[in-house]
Amino acid sequence: MQWAAMVTDTSVLDRIGSTPLLELRRIVPDGSARVLIKLEGSNPTGSMKDRMALAMVAGGERAGRLPPGGRVVEYTGGSTGVSLALVCAARGYPLSIVTSDAFSMEKRRHMAALGAELTLVPSHGGGMDAALTRAMIATAAEITERTGAFWTDQLNNTDQLAAYHAMAEEIWAGTGGRIDAFVQATGTAASVRGVAEGLRRRKPDIHIVAVEPAESAVLSGGPSGVHKIEGVGAGFVVPLWQDGMADEIVPVSTENAMAMARRLARSEAVFAGTSTGANLAAALEVARRLGEGATVVTVACDTGMKYLSTALYR
Repeated sequence: MQWAAMVTDTSVLDRIGSTPLLELRRIVPDGSARVLIKLEGSNPTGSMKDRMALAMVAGGERAGRLPPGGRVVEYTGGSTGVSLALVCAARGYPLSIVTSDAFSMEKRRHMAALGAELTLVPSHGGGMDAALTRAMIATAAEITERTGAFWTDQLNNTDQLAAYHAMAEEIWAGTGGRIDAFVQATGTAASVRGVAEGLRRRKPDIHIVAVEPAESAVLSGGPSGVHKIEGVGAGFVVPLWQDGMADEIVPVSTENAMAMARRLARSEAVFAGTSTGANLAAALEVARRLGEGATVVTVACDTGMKYLSTALYR
């Protein structure tokens, strides 16, 4: 018997990207378009944010803003912080993370396990809103000024867009160019913007759908509010968002996002978080409208292992 040649990675960071694309079968109604989901839980920390964390750190290195052994700072709902903790541990950088009790215990413990120093900003009743986002930003700015650290500043950092251009190429290759719509939840807006830019280079008329919390549908022109879809919905129009970037914005409530995430686990055995549930709820609506013969791609942003202590799976 002959064995295929094994490729040995030299760093855990080599495992970022090249994630599977899965066609959903049981959850998609008859008469709808095909729905494919990008399984980003296959990244080392179980999140698509591994892509952008590596890109932001590498950008700081290239620009000379992050010297060897220099400190990194970021505020985060958790997944970006876990991903930065992975990258910083692998590259030898101390990391200061500003986060909150609004986000899962699993994410906070994961960051700490990888060596991050955490500063917690209290939330109002465990929900995410604009006030919490701004409080975390202010705390990250204070730590940066006090320590002289490199702040990755995810809300404004355009280095991460290249990571999502690469993700777009993976989607294009994985579908063989057969894709009519792309659906993605919006936090910093980097992923939906970067993937949209990449796919439009290949297919200018592709339909791009941004998803946001219905309780805080600011991109749709609604009021800022409190929601519990971790990692998305900052509560204000974020700097990386551009008018015309998405052809459509679909609000999804926390309740519906959670219900869809649970349904996805039970019907397709894909175990993911609340933002994935929001993505799928919107993707199924788009697939219904497009009908048979079309292809819709969305994202399983992370693994459900990050949410076992939360209302999603508790």
